[in-house]
Amino acid sequence: MSSSSNIARIDPQKAAAVPLRTKDFLSILDLDPTEIGRVLDLAAELKRLRRAGRASAPSLAGQHVALLFEKPSLRTRSTFVIAVHELGGEVIEPPADVALGDREVVEDIARNFERWVTGAVVRTFAQERLVRFAAAAPGLHVVNALTNEEHPCQALADVLTLREATGGLAGRTIAFVGDGNNVATSLAHAGAMLGVHVRVASPEGFTLPAHVVTQAAAVARDGGTVEVLIDPVEAVRGADAVYTDVWTSMGQEAQATSREETFRPYQVNAELMRAAGPNACFMHCLPARRGAEVTDDVIDAVQSVVFEQAENRLHTQKALLTLLMGR
Repeated sequence: MSSSSNIARIDPQKAAAVPLRTKDFLSILDLDPTEIGRVLDLAAELKRLRRAGRASAPSLAGQHVALLFEKPSLRTRSTFVIAVHELGGEVIEPPADVALGDREVVEDIARNFERWVTGAVVRTFAQERLVRFAAAAPGLHVVNALTNEEHPCQALADVLTLREATGGLAGRTIAFVGDGNNVATSLAHAGAMLGVHVRVASPEGFTLPAHVVTQAAAVARDGGTVEVLIDPVEAVRGADAVYTDVWTSMGQEAQATSREETFRPYQVNAELMRAAGPNACFMHCLPARRGAEVTDDVIDAVQSVVFEQAENRLHTQKALLTLLMGR
């Protein structure tokens, strides 16, 4: 695996002095390729400093960030709490039933938080609900911690991990095998913007939405492409990375049995990894259902970078918060 040592080191305090142009991070499409590059470079430096035992610059000192989660979480919640604390800020975590429940309209909730905190990290269902929340509070920074449609924070960690594993991004190929879901959507957006060839192989009826392909094509740079396929073997052939996700996402539990039957041919196993080639790494956003979308021998192999992805959630989110709302 390649390291990020060839990336120019940057000063986190100086980086925070040039904030992102956007108030919110609701989608990868809120950033341009240069800004994504800035997030990745800062994340790589913050990762290096943390592993060297050096504290992060307190770019969130004196600031509060609210975590508003309607869906369960291990990695997203834990890494955001640690990120805010390591940047010198404080976290509040109101219960979901009052923070984003039905007691008040979402606009009123946002207007309250705007008076109390600098930022809100929101994990909810419909993307439209998140957009309404952010629009109602022009003084509040809002971060998408997952919606049904997009998962942009995961995509930042994914592309950092791919860069580390392969030594670069432009010209690399990543094959996503499974449901054309929120993770696949944000990966397609980010990959196209950074020159990556993204192939998404899904059963009929579960493919990446056509509008996502159109969006990715509109922002593609450095030869980046998004290709929708049905055959998983065709998708992984010659890929630098093979990525999968659970077949049944949160809120789809009633479809679990039928989805398992539909997606069984899309399991990432040793045979599929052989089709990709000996140098392909394996990626998964976790949690994984071992024995379903991926077999133990793949997720536990030396080519697996799933726990590097999980660690990189922390570093990319620290970088994002620094550039979005740091002082």
